[in-house]
Amino acid sequence: MGVSPLLVVDDDSVSRSVLERTLRGAGLDCHVVDGGAAALAWLERNTPGLVLLDLVMPPPDGYAVLRYIRAHPRHEQVPVVVLTGLDSEEEIGRIFDLGADDYVHKPFRAVELIARVRMQMRLRSYVERLDRREQDRKTVLELTQTLASSLDMHDILFTVVQRMAEIVHVDRCSIVLVGDNPATGFVVATSDDEQVRDLPIELHKYPEIREVLATRQALVIRDVAHHPLLEAVRQNEPGLDFTSMGLVPILPEDGALGVLCLRGRHAVEFTEYELSLAHTIANATGIALRNARILQDLKDETKQVAVARVEAERRVQLFQRYADFFESAADGMVVIDRSGRVLFANPRAREITGHSETQLMELSLTDLVTPRHRGRAERLLRGFADGLYPRGVDVELATRDGGFLIVNVSFSSVLHEDDAVLFTFRDVTKERNTAVELEQTKEFLERVIESSVDGIVSADLKGRILLFNRAASRIFGYEPSEVLGTMNVERLYPPGVAREVMRRIRDPRFTGPGVLEDYRVDMLARGGERIQVTLSASLVMDGNQAVGSVGIFTDIRERLAMEARLHQAQDELRSRERQALVAELAGAAAHELNQPLTSVIGYAELLRRRLEDPATRRGLDVIIAESERMAEIVRKVGRITHYETKSYVGSTKIVDLERSSAPEDPKDHP
Repeated sequence: MGVSPLLVVDDDSVSRSVLERTLRGAGLDCHVVDGGAAALAWLERNTPGLVLLDLVMPPPDGYAVLRYIRAHPRHEQVPVVVLTGLDSEEEIGRIFDLGADDYVHKPFRAVELIARVRMQMRLRSYVERLDRREQDRKTVLELTQTLASSLDMHDILFTVVQRMAEIVHVDRCSIVLVGDNPATGFVVATSDDEQVRDLPIELHKYPEIREVLATRQALVIRDVAHHPLLEAVRQNEPGLDFTSMGLVPILPEDGALGVLCLRGRHAVEFTEYELSLAHTIANATGIALRNARILQDLKDETKQVAVARVEAERRVQLFQRYADFFESAADGMVVIDRSGRVLFANPRAREITGHSETQLMELSLTDLVTPRHRGRAERLLRGFADGLYPRGVDVELATRDGGFLIVNVSFSSVLHEDDAVLFTFRDVTKERNTAVELEQTKEFLERVIESSVDGIVSADLKGRILLFNRAASRIFGYEPSEVLGTMNVERLYPPGVAREVMRRIRDPRFTGPGVLEDYRVDMLARGGERIQVTLSASLVMDGNQAVGSVGIFTDIRERLAMEARLHQAQDELRSRERQALVAELAGAAAHELNQPLTSVIGYAELLRRRLEDPATRRGLDVIIAESERMAEIVRKVGRITHYETKSYVGSTKIVDLERSSAPEDPKDHP
């Protein structure tokens, strides 16, 4: 049975995106809706495994959705985790009063959210297991009571094997009894064919049955393909269609009477609990069969005397006996003659078709079906003449209001002596429509995976690649047909890296047990070149059992190249900033030298004009010459730092700060 998806209800698009990414990253399937109205519409058609519910939304808000869930019989046991930014005691109390199971504060931490979600899902699974065990106990009690009170052993044995197949979840449950001849057994009832009664089998072909009869102990064979007990069977019948088997002896007080056989086409665990139930039913069946045998011996003594009278009465009461049974049946039942004309219809048949009893008596089988299925109805009628009574046939049944239903029909020849045919049917319209929707959903998910820009690769626990989308093909250079089912995922990693990735996925010290997010790793392309990617990966779980792994690879080669170019540009910018700083310091020095240099040159020129002493004038000439040399240095610094000079006194030049600080004119450069 598949796990129901989680329903996420939030009107904020960012929150929805974060929630969906967080849940899917944890391996949880989810369905996301944008408000209360969409949530209520989805809940009308589906039952979620858990609901993540925001409260503050446009009407209908989260409170209304929560009240609907708790009031609806189909959803009342569904866990609800509320997402809220409110933390007052009154608000928290209100949340739990309305029926919430837990709450998570917004903004939430992904680890806390996933932990709370998984806790609620585990609690629900535990409650469901308890409910199932309680229901199983009730079923076993009903069967044992029925076995103790019923005299019609064929019918009750068929009911027993059917219910046992449902309880243990196997494809076939059979009862094999051993008569006076120990070499021959008789299949008296089997869950997948009501018509099988007292079918003889040669026990030498069934070593597993002989083993249980000899040891009087239960036998569990979980792998039919490799169990040594069935070696000879595999040689004679290489196409065995069962994977697992469980056999329990039927033990009345005087020895092994037969075997209760459970067979599954897929692997079945056969837990101690299930085997205990099977033992209980087998023991009750043994007691009932022993009592029935005693009763049959008594009946045989008077059978010869009463056979004529009983047969006459049976033929008189035959139809009435079936009619009484039909009236209480949960499935639609209709009796038709060989030409297809309706002779009888039970209340459920009238309810499904919408016709009254009188109206149905005026119709035939071809009238009951839609026009496009009339050809099928005619072929069925022709097959009755050849003794063909198909089971499990889907037919479109016309309703009185002009519509149609898809019904699953099984025909029976139980009334062949009265030249009539019985067929039972049940409405499977919803199941068939659901199957179509599931197929469409599967196709949509496949398209989503194929259209992803990231590479998606999934493998089983042995490493065999089972999923390889187009983006993965583009990244690694392999075609899907080259890798699916044949190539090991380790070939996509450098030596030892795949095992390290799996270790990190399983190690709870990293992102979380079973999950690895945004892990930087190098991969190997088809030609052996290394590919830089970030990897998000998780285990694929079937219940609590890991069955494989899935990884999402994001090619980051272009991003790394862009980052390298960005680092280079940043280094060049820092170098230019340092040069600008040096120029600014030099300009500041030139600016600070401007005033004292101007004063020195000015006073020296003034003294030179007033003094007549030649020695003093020569000294002033030296001062003026040295000052002008310094002024030349200042002008050079100004040119470097875009400072300009101007005439001051005579031929003296000083730094022109106004022009040096003005924007640079492109015409100043050649």
